[in-house]
Amino acid sequence: MRFVNKENVSLLVDLYELTMADAYFREGKNGIAVFDLFARSLPKNRGFLVACGIYDALSYIEGLRFGKEEIAYLRESGKFSNGFLGYLENFRFSGEVSAVPEGTCVFEKEPLIRISAPLVQAQILESFLLNCVSFQTMIATKAARVCMAAKEKPVCDFGLRRAQGMDAGLKASRASYIGGCAGTSNVLAGKEYRIPIMGTVAHSFILAYESEMDAFRAIARNYGSGCVFLIDTYDTIRGAVNAVKVAREMEKEGKKLGAVRIDSGNLAKLSRKVRGIFDEEGLKYVKIIASGGLDEYEVEKLAWAIAPIDSFGVGTAMDVSADAPCLDMNYKLCEYEGKGRRKMSAGKTTLPGKKQIFRLEEGGAYVRDVIGMEGEGIGGRKLLVQMMREGRITWKIPGIEEIRKMCKEEIGKLPVEVRKIKNPSKYPVDLSEGLLAQV
Repeated sequence: MRFVNKENVSLLVDLYELTMADAYFREGKNGIAVFDLFARSLPKNRGFLVACGIYDALSYIEGLRFGKEEIAYLRESGKFSNGFLGYLENFRFSGEVSAVPEGTCVFEKEPLIRISAPLVQAQILESFLLNCVSFQTMIATKAARVCMAAKEKPVCDFGLRRAQGMDAGLKASRASYIGGCAGTSNVLAGKEYRIPIMGTVAHSFILAYESEMDAFRAIARNYGSGCVFLIDTYDTIRGAVNAVKVAREMEKEGKKLGAVRIDSGNLAKLSRKVRGIFDEEGLKYVKIIASGGLDEYEVEKLAWAIAPIDSFGVGTAMDVSADAPCLDMNYKLCEYEGKGRRKMSAGKTTLPGKKQIFRLEEGGAYVRDVIGMEGEGIGGRKLLVQMMREGRITWKIPGIEEIRKMCKEEIGKLPVEVRKIKNPSKYPVDLSEGLLAQV
């Protein structure tokens, strides 16, 4: 099996980054360049993005090295000069990185990351940064939307098996937790990021026993108090009735059934019927978990229907961001040797110069952002903060709980109309006078 690892990640680039870097090297064109990483536009029904993947990007930049095997492969390709390969053998990033802290809400055209470094170094970073930040930002945003739709009810990430690759599954679990999920089914993510791990059983567990009752009793024996019965394998209502019987048996042993999970059918109607069955039997403490093809739109419908569901398991739609599976994220040169650079292509124009985002707040709520020039006298909070200097991380990277808390606070300060699941209002983002003078 082949994996991306610390040794070969240096070649996780598009070829043109290395061939351009070689050309710059041979031309002696290696002055200080400033690149912005930003979203040109937001996907449909997205009023905001949750910045994520920033800290992975910092670790990559600080540790980027080209090993002997990687240099040998590049030499074997015959595409690079010996001088450039010698340069890569001693490669160390020596520039500066400013970025928005993870969990920050951002909008179109706002730089999430600003790289200031010799041109060769800055160019090589392009593909990794886009891959790392755009994917995790996409998933964190999706998770935030699902959690908003759930209206404070817990949401668990069940998406590992549907994620498009092993690393994607790991990063999606992290991003979804930052976006607001209560936990993940992904055990490796739990270990690596200290995310709460959660899970029930699959239908195969129920099918492995001669009867549903036998399966429920096995779950009770092995999982004890707080266990969850999956009740829709054969018939949801019959499953609920059987769950009541086993719950009674558990009570006699001093144990309590934690919840039942419904994974199919009309979740609003079935949850009401199941709730009624348990309540009539005096088992009001048993919770209902809903899963199966859910996303923010379906969860919001269930909330509107006042379905008696206590928590949600969301998988496929979240870990691939099914309704918006990619972001229009870009990494563009905006300044070289102190002079602004601007792309003028139709529909793809960029903003020149070393910029800053200024966020204005009134009464504890965000009202508008201004994209201006670094050092421009604009009020509000500056979102881009220096995180690397002379190639070393200087920013104290917070723990995942702190990032998650910040994300929740950030979203809570957005205008209600910007947070809407469908057809959100556009958050005001203005260009400063100083920036307008450059364009």
